[in-house]
Amino acid sequence: MLSIYQVVNSGRVRLLILLLCWLPSWVCAQQVVVNMEGDYPDLKSNAQAFIGEVEGRSASNLRRYAPTAVGQAEEALRALGYYSPLIEWRIEEGDSDTTATLVLSITPGEPVRVTSRTVEIRGAAASDERFTADLPEHPAEGDILNHGQYASLRDTIQTRARRRGYFDGTFVTRTLEVDPATRSAAVTLIYDSGERYRLGEVTFEEGHWFEIGLLEQFVSFEPGIPFHADEVARLNRDLQNSGYFSSVDIDASPGSAEDGVIPVRVDLTRRDARSVAAGVGFSTDVGPRFRGNWREHWINPMGHKRGAETELSVPRQNLSTWYELPLDPPMTDLIRLSAGYQREDIENVESELLSLGQQWQHQLDNGWLQILSLRWEGERFNIGNDEKGTSTLLLPGAGYSKIHTDSPLDPSRGYRLQFDVTGSHRAALSDVDILHVNALVKGLFTLADKHRFLGRLQAGAVATNRFEDVPPSLRFFAGGDQSVRGYGYETLSPENDNGVPVGGRFLMVGSAEYQYQFADKWRAAMFVDHGNAINNPSDPLATGAGVGIRWISPVGPLRLDIAKGLDREFGGDWRIHFSMGPEL
Repeated sequence: MLSIYQVVNSGRVRLLILLLCWLPSWVCAQQVVVNMEGDYPDLKSNAQAFIGEVEGRSASNLRRYAPTAVGQAEEALRALGYYSPLIEWRIEEGDSDTTATLVLSITPGEPVRVTSRTVEIRGAAASDERFTADLPEHPAEGDILNHGQYASLRDTIQTRARRRGYFDGTFVTRTLEVDPATRSAAVTLIYDSGERYRLGEVTFEEGHWFEIGLLEQFVSFEPGIPFHADEVARLNRDLQNSGYFSSVDIDASPGSAEDGVIPVRVDLTRRDARSVAAGVGFSTDVGPRFRGNWREHWINPMGHKRGAETELSVPRQNLSTWYELPLDPPMTDLIRLSAGYQREDIENVESELLSLGQQWQHQLDNGWLQILSLRWEGERFNIGNDEKGTSTLLLPGAGYSKIHTDSPLDPSRGYRLQFDVTGSHRAALSDVDILHVNALVKGLFTLADKHRFLGRLQAGAVATNRFEDVPPSLRFFAGGDQSVRGYGYETLSPENDNGVPVGGRFLMVGSAEYQYQFADKWRAAMFVDHGNAINNPSDPLATGAGVGIRWISPVGPLRLDIAKGLDREFGGDWRIHFSMGPEL
């Protein structure tokens, strides 16, 4: 015979006990039902929210609770302007004592309307257009009174005053007068801002180790300008993003002001000098890959940096090193010296590339990022054993890019513009004359939070006196995850007599994609890609179409696509594409 202990601890009995413990919370339901006379969904949902969840009560308990529920419903309706509702209640008996229901039947009655609105800004803020502009329009005269709109208007004035430095501001009058008998309400908000505070000198506490001249270049405002919280936030953000510090503490408290001037004190903690990172990834273009980087975030008080990076996959291996010197302002401007080696073996195209270069990065006043470069490249290549050669090129270049998004990781709208031009000449340490141009445009917008539309256009051209001497790294290839899906990576290009892709003089690629968000962090996608690498602008282009799924991971979107290349003459077929990274 089994002991009681053995019976209770048997698997089936434990499962039964868990079910019995869980069952009451499953069968219990909300015991207060709100019925609203007429079409008032907002009133009904607000009343339900004020009452909250009511479960596990007996019929007699619900009778005692009924006046409380009626009071909560009245409060919910008053918040939305209905001060004279008619509320009746009844108890509906259930199958057992704990399944009874309290039913509230509500007739809202006539609402209270705003009959007057007075909003007045006095003091220095009265002439501050950015303070007075775009204040909430509601509650406006004629509106049904909404206490939430009144609170939003009041809080907007107070928040704007703090952000713009009116720290002595106060409401002279702040009233909401309601007369339920006449169903009228009067809104009066009169705010006296006082004088606007100013930002003073920025001082850096001792112990940061860096040259004070470098740190002062992070300050984007002049002492004495009117206070704005965004200026302090920008200084904090720029220092954090510099990579020099593990913590940034900025004190710009109005309590320390003298004669309306707030001193700004910055306390910085230097981060560890070095960091090492490694990771593995996968894409259908190159398969599994390993990435690693070593970075020295500061090597001297002037803020110089250096590092090394590597990427290893079956078709591509590269190793590069760089050295950076910050310029003024250091948030955007720098000089980078670099050297690198890359080996590729993709679709019968083998290449070994050694490069040395320098870049000058500068942000223009119009928001465009300008990169002027000069690099030397030595390349040895073999294209299907038909074209073998070496090239030596000195390539001056210029690149311009601009990106605007509402979020760096997963934007809902934005665009990216990029234009690059580089070239070489035989009179300047080069084997061939080349003019190489590449342009990229991406756009994204979202409708109703769920419908996303993405577009991409890319075009490129290479002009030369002898195309056979142009190395593969400067020719155009198309096809793959980031190009025309439904075709192999870099398989779209003109071919030689043996059917080997050799790269084209021109690149033309376009893409349109629609995404629908069907769950949190998950989206379904449909897309069409069209393009090719060609030797003549009139040459035919390839088309691919398919469907996919997107998961918005903590490190960015992951994309899985099933695509069909619609042109078999270009090698189109069913292909699976996997990639990750930002969409702009």
